[in-house]
Amino acid sequence: MLSSEIRSLFIRYFKEREHTEVPSSPLVPQGDPSLICTNAGMVQFKSTFLGEEKRPYVRAVSSQKCMRAGGKHNDLDQVGKTARHHTFFEMLGNFSFGDYFKKEAISFAWELVTDVFHLQKERLWITVYQDDDEAESLWKRYMPKERILRLGAKDNFWQMGETGPCGPCSEIFIDQGETLHANCPGIGFCDCDRYIEIWNLVFMQYNKSLAGTTSLPNPSIDTGMGLERMTAVCQGVTSNYKTDLFAPIFGAIAQSIGRSIDETIDMMPARVVADHLRAMTFLI
Repeated sequence: MLSSEIRSLFIRYFKEREHTEVPSSPLVPQGDPSLICTNAGMVQFKSTFLGEEKRPYVRAVSSQKCMRAGGKHNDLDQVGKTARHHTFFEMLGNFSFGDYFKKEAISFAWELVTDVFHLQKERLWITVYQDDDEAESLWKRYMPKERILRLGAKDNFWQMGETGPCGPCSEIFIDQGETLHANCPGIGFCDCDRYIEIWNLVFMQYNKSLAGTTSLPNPSIDTGMGLERMTAVCQGVTSNYKTDLFAPIFGAIAQSIGRSIDETIDMMPARVVADHLRAMTFLI
């Protein structure tokens, strides 16, 4: 399945469920001095979550171009070292502005990954915020309790920056197999590439400001699925760099250094160059 098909399937799934498709906003946020670059799909909806702006729809879906090279969500130091971290990436997301909440968000997510993308259920794991009894209870409809893990705020409480909308979250992971790390201690204990997060469901409930944390006007939903990671999973490879999204770039790098494409992908400096070329192109 090509990356373009994955993007289209995601957007079509939610459009069929009354979500309005919203174009990606610029990589440089408009009128938001709290961020240098757009780092998540919810950035363009920040005012809507806060109740400051009313849109003509209560459900949205988008494929947002994102940049993470500084600030709270900073993956720059991991680029090239892992198979899954990038400075620039696309975030597929569905959003609810006071319309539906945890039950529907979890139901949509489960149906999409299992019935549309046909991921094997026995390879999937779920994490929830340590105090979120409701999310765990909802996930038990689809997953056995032993594959639902409770983690702390570092892993399962999301916020866009030091201030702004935030809330507990639930993440969907996929096990890529023992060949990547046979004795991996598991999610929350190891940062290897065996268990990778493919989708984060954020239950937007609060607003964090310098004065403290308050409740949002309406509980809302913000989700983020990395297109690069989902493409790797659907294409049966264990590295984002081996997907069609990066193939033309590595073809050019390999030709310029006189190596095969497979050799080039295995070189950390080449992965860094490929990532940065892609990021700079979209920033320009």
